[in-house]
Amino acid sequence: MKIIKWGIIGCGNVTEVKSGPAFQKAPNSALVAVMRRDAKLAEDYAKRHNVPKWYSNAADLINDPEVDAVYIATPPSSHKEYTILCAKAGKPVYVEKPMALTFEECNEMISVCKEHNVPLFVAYYRRALPRFLKIKEIIDQGKLGNIRHVNCVLYHPFEERYDDEINLPWTVLPHISGGGIFVDLACHTLDFLDFVLGPIKSVRGHATSQLKAYPAEDAVSMSFLFENGIHGSGIWNFASFERYDNTEIVGDKGKISFSTFGNDPIHIQYANGEKESLAIENPLHIQQPFIETVITELLGKEGASPSKGISGARTTWVIDEVLKEFRESKS
Repeated sequence: MKIIKWGIIGCGNVTEVKSGPAFQKAPNSALVAVMRRDAKLAEDYAKRHNVPKWYSNAADLINDPEVDAVYIATPPSSHKEYTILCAKAGKPVYVEKPMALTFEECNEMISVCKEHNVPLFVAYYRRALPRFLKIKEIIDQGKLGNIRHVNCVLYHPFEERYDDEINLPWTVLPHISGGGIFVDLACHTLDFLDFVLGPIKSVRGHATSQLKAYPAEDAVSMSFLFENGIHGSGIWNFASFERYDNTEIVGDKGKISFSTFGNDPIHIQYANGEKESLAIENPLHIQQPFIETVITELLGKEGASPSKGISGARTTWVIDEVLKEFRESKS
């Protein structure tokens, strides 16, 4: 069977454990090249991870004839640029989440990839994790009855690294990330809800900067409506007194609650009073199950991977809707 030979653009922290090694450990896959603008850092990564080639220019990696497909692991501000370059070179694209800075950029990426007949995958890897597939299975089997509503709550304390105006992390610089920590984290929850409950068709909400510590929002509240009539609400705050992460999906026969991040047990409560707790840990290389679906599809099994450009763009649309007013106030 053919081996898919991968190149990585942007070998930063996310590629050290979460994703990078998976391209070497997944069946029918090899990591043959990496790129980082700092040539020394690219070389260091390549040597530490036993990757034969390294580059400091993305175009050089994309045009390497040994590279079959490209994983774009840079901040969102360059996702569109590199996706277009890959598409024009005929290379399948696996792009980090969130898919791009805006829904408009997502649509441009989808259009170019379609024009050049290039597959476009988005790293919403919870769609392939056993923990989250179990949640979907319980809902799909009707154990909770007809789903009525969902509520998401995520908050944690302000972190000192965001208190340095000169050296702020890119995740809270909207021109690089598209927003703040909300964009970086909430996209995972919103995408999983899209996967389990279907597309969201309407969004209302508020985004503010309560601490005014950085240019992006630090507090978001929203309500949303799915195409199938299920209601949703959510609160995200990044200046609270402790860490809390819980999403609750409620039906007319029971409810299920779980954290988007970490390995906390999944809790289920049924209308007859029965309760269930499931402990399903995430793998070390957390993206590997999803990466394996991408490889399977690239090897010819149509529809094997559950996260494509179309679904990834829907999540960015939801984010755009709730941040619209805040962004306009900053412009």
